[in-house]
Amino acid sequence: MSASIAPVAETVTCRGERFRLYLDADTIAARVQAIGRAIDAEYDGKRPILIGVLNGAFMFLSDLMRAISIDCEVDFLKLSSYGAEKVSSGTVTELKKIDADLGGRHIIVVEDIVDTGLSMQFITELMAELNPASVRTATLLHKKAATRPDLNLQLDYVGFEIDNLFVIGYGLDYGQLGRNLPAIYILDED
Repeated sequence: MSASIAPVAETVTCRGERFRLYLDADTIAARVQAIGRAIDAEYDGKRPILIGVLNGAFMFLSDLMRAISIDCEVDFLKLSSYGAEKVSSGTVTELKKIDADLGGRHIIVVEDIVDTGLSMQFITELMAELNPASVRTATLLHKKAATRPDLNLQLDYVGFEIDNLFVIGYGLDYGQLGRNLPAIYILDED
């Protein structure tokens, strides 16, 4: 028995609000494959550990790991900066710590989305304290216009740069709903 993915709808409703298709599953898959090839090339002969930021990055991380052909490991960190809101609270709280020993390791932090950049800054500073061999970042989406310029963030692997839009699907949620959608949708404000 093989699993099949339901057809992608042009619009969906989440928490009583209408969202329209923004990035379809094929477009996402192609970009994730390209990032996987870039990681393969950069980390050839090394064994990076991918640190997924829960809950949002789990789908991207899962597909990214399958797109990487070199040996790699995985662990997870859980933060909170949104709650059930549409915008970041501006405060980052660590809810789950990493289990792996990261000293001397090549770390790739995997996020679903970077908007203000506060979470990614928090994570990269946290990783640097653990004496890794290197720390790189991968994010599926980057809201460049929303990123605070004073943070001076370096994002090494970016799936898509997007406008300052509210998005759901492919792991991204609206108050924990919508993560299971196979594509990415934007709030339809028309």
